[in-house]
Amino acid sequence: MIFADCMAAAGKLAHALSGYRDKNPLILAIPRGAVPMGKAIAQRLNGELDVVLVRKLRAPGNPEYAIGSVDESGWVYLTEYAAQAGADQAYIDQEVSVQLETIRQRRAHYTPGRAPIDPAGRIVIVVDDGLATGSTMIAALHALRNQKTAELICAVPVAPPETLKKLQGKADRIVCLSAPDDFYAVGQFYADFPQVSDDEVIACLAAAPRQIAG
Repeated sequence: MIFADCMAAAGKLAHALSGYRDKNPLILAIPRGAVPMGKAIAQRLNGELDVVLVRKLRAPGNPEYAIGSVDESGWVYLTEYAAQAGADQAYIDQEVSVQLETIRQRRAHYTPGRAPIDPAGRIVIVVDDGLATGSTMIAALHALRNQKTAELICAVPVAPPETLKKLQGKADRIVCLSAPDDFYAVGQFYADFPQVSDDEVIACLAAAPRQIAG
C-alpha cells in the first residue's frame, strides 16, 4: 500500500478508528511527522490532540540507527542489539541525558504555558507516520501504560510484521493499515513524504480542539 501523503494516511487511519468517534479520545502524536496526522484524526473523531514525547537513542557513529528509546519520565528501552552496535553503559547514559534534554526543550517549545493533557481514564490513541524498529512507539506506550489509560491504542499506517510482533501486549489494540514484508523505510510507502518543522507542530497543537475543564 502506497499513501499519497501523510494526510491521505491520516484519513484512512481515522476511518479505521471511527468506532472511537465522539468518545472523547485523546490523540497523542509522536513528533514531528505524526503531528499533522494526529490533528486530522482528532478532528475526524471529535477528540483532543497532544504530543507524547519520546526520543530514539542513537547508535555510536550512526545517528540514524536506533538502539532504543527514552520517554519523558526517563524510562529507557534498549534493543537486544544495542551492545553489538557498540553502545556501552557510559555511552547509553550520555545519550539518554542528551535526549532527555531535547525532550525538555520540545515540551517547553511545543506546549508553553500548559501541562500535558492528562491521559488517565481516557481512550488514548498513539499515532505515528509509520514504524521501523518500533523502539520509539514502545517507549511511548510504556509511558502511557503507567498513567492508567482506560484503553490504549497504537495506530500507524505501515510497519514491518516483525515490529508489530514486538508491540503485542504493549497496547490494548494495534491498528496498522499495511504490514509489508519488503519494508526498508517508512518513507518508502509515501509518494510525498516531506519533513515536518517545529513551527508546523506548534501551529497544529495551537489550532487543535481542546476540551474545556468543568
